[in-house]
Amino acid sequence: MDEIGLAQAAQHGDLNAFNHLVLTYQELAFNLAYRLLGDQDSASDATQNAFISAYKHINSYRGGSFKSWVMRIVTNTCYDELRRLKRRPTTPLEPYDDDSEEEIESPSWLQDESPSPEAVLESNELENAIQKCLQKIHQDFRLVVVMVDIQGMDYQEVSDNTGLPLGTIKSRLARARGKLRICLQFFRELLPENFRLDGEGTS
Repeated sequence: MDEIGLAQAAQHGDLNAFNHLVLTYQELAFNLAYRLLGDQDSASDATQNAFISAYKHINSYRGGSFKSWVMRIVTNTCYDELRRLKRRPTTPLEPYDDDSEEEIESPSWLQDESPSPEAVLESNELENAIQKCLQKIHQDFRLVVVMVDIQGMDYQEVSDNTGLPLGTIKSRLARARGKLRICLQFFRELLPENFRLDGEGTS
């Protein structure tokens, strides 16, 4: 798909070209919004509002990855919604040190390689557990782990999307993975055995 060509056509008033882009990325956009907001109705509204905003501001697109451009709009829309609802983390955002974070391996079973509902909801209980734990992570950390480990973006894509330097992304990702893994131990019976922490139930 020539997303740059479609975006340029949309800039010249081609609504069909823009609709093609919407159809391409709406599932990815909804999944991102749902992971950040934790509510399907809010995610649907945020996704719709983000694409409306993207269409209104299509002339601000200057080339490059259209996916990153539109996902940044989705992210900002979700952050606006979180601020509107005055959702605040129960603990303050921890300071991070780009040089001191140890890389934690990404759990491959978290990644959403297919946008189909069957793939996303392969295990309802595990899906619900993951979502509950994601909602306990500060939204800045949550965003990075969702983009990398669930949506399969690479560090550069996340950097383009968020405007964050690569070191900050790696730092927040390491912290988010650690917090998520600890939280998921409360649902350890749902986890693949190799992702359970040593101790309880092991010899």
